[in-house]
Amino acid sequence: MNMAMMRLRREDPRVVGSFRLHRRLGAGGMGVVYLGSDKKGQRVALKVIRPDLAEDQEFRSRFAREVSAARRIRGGCTARLVAADLDADRPWFATQYVPGPSLHDKVADEGALGAADVAAVGAALSEGLVAVHEAGVVHRDLKPSNILLSPKGPRIIDFGIAWATGASTLTHVGTAVGSPGFLAPEQVRGAAVTPATDVFSLGATLAYASMGDSPFGHGSSEVMLYRVVHEEAQLHGVPDALAPLVRACLAKDPEERPSTLQLSLRLKEIAAREAQGLADVRPPAPRSAETERPTGRLADTYPERAQRRQGGQGTPPPRGRGPAPKNSGSSPGRNNRSVPPSRNGGARDSSPRAGAPSRKGPRPTPASRNTTRSGTGTGARRPGPRTTGTGLRPANPRLLRQRLFVFVVVTLVVALGIALVQGCQGPG
Repeated sequence: MNMAMMRLRREDPRVVGSFRLHRRLGAGGMGVVYLGSDKKGQRVALKVIRPDLAEDQEFRSRFAREVSAARRIRGGCTARLVAADLDADRPWFATQYVPGPSLHDKVADEGALGAADVAAVGAALSEGLVAVHEAGVVHRDLKPSNILLSPKGPRIIDFGIAWATGASTLTHVGTAVGSPGFLAPEQVRGAAVTPATDVFSLGATLAYASMGDSPFGHGSSEVMLYRVVHEEAQLHGVPDALAPLVRACLAKDPEERPSTLQLSLRLKEIAAREAQGLADVRPPAPRSAETERPTGRLADTYPERAQRRQGGQGTPPPRGRGPAPKNSGSSPGRNNRSVPPSRNGGARDSSPRAGAPSRKGPRPTPASRNTTRSGTGTGARRPGPRTTGTGLRPANPRLLRQRLFVFVVVTLVVALGIALVQGCQGPG
């Protein structure tokens, strides 16, 4: 049944019972389904039976038994029955309106579903069928177009041909009961329906969701019914995780099919495992490269600075070598000293340049630069100039200039003071 909304036609009623009709939701072999609402604004899907079926008293009696059974169904995976009128000229019933596309439309528009999604939908539908069968009802027409994918999960709709357990099956008052390709073999043969009948239809529905096509192919109703009874289902596109369970549901013998409770538990396990598998194969989030840091902190790109932030003294030696020997005053060669990387990523020249002081450890930070110059710092220190032949370090040139300036100023002040004193005393 096509659930796309259409405008009301001239022959369509505008009011049925206490419900005002707004749109057509679809039409089927038994009647027309409308979108309606009550005085409180609650929306319903209201089905009105065809006039020719309404004139058949046997159909009316069976319709009454169906509605009575539907009232007993409890569960969140079915559309709840809201109201019904079995004595009207054209009997009708209203169920809760379920927003969302049908499984048929979902697959037709977006393609086959993944294994995890099919298993999750199947687990919810199996749980819903448990409640349906506990109420003594067999749906008998479970197919992708009768499953709505609402935001709260899949919902089973259209119990228009559902009868109590043990009712007759294939035809009634000239109307075929069920949809070719999703009917169970016992329905085709005219045998009594059981909960296993819905299990077969559910297996065909899950195969359709996995492959995007019916497991019995296409053709006329007679060809499809023959395949259902005599040929095996084609499950080439069904994922390996689901294929054995779907094939068990499509067994020709109802006794060989799993129960709805077994299906629910098994499909939940498959859904959880497949979802976990998708999470495992999902690639990890890439770690941002050092050069792509938005903060612009370049210190982390140099090992010596990273070592200084951690409190280390100097650059660690390369892997596979021992610690670098301490400087004993002579110029060490390249072979007995670790070579720290330079700013451009290469190795620094370990031979000291002429007149340049040798460096032990990392460069001092700005905070410790003053203490290093005065010789009182306790952190990494920059060594002073090389010692002279006498073993004494020359004075700091800047400090020497300061002392010389003070000495000259003091000498001038003293000389000026002596001259003023002699001038005041006069000649002796």
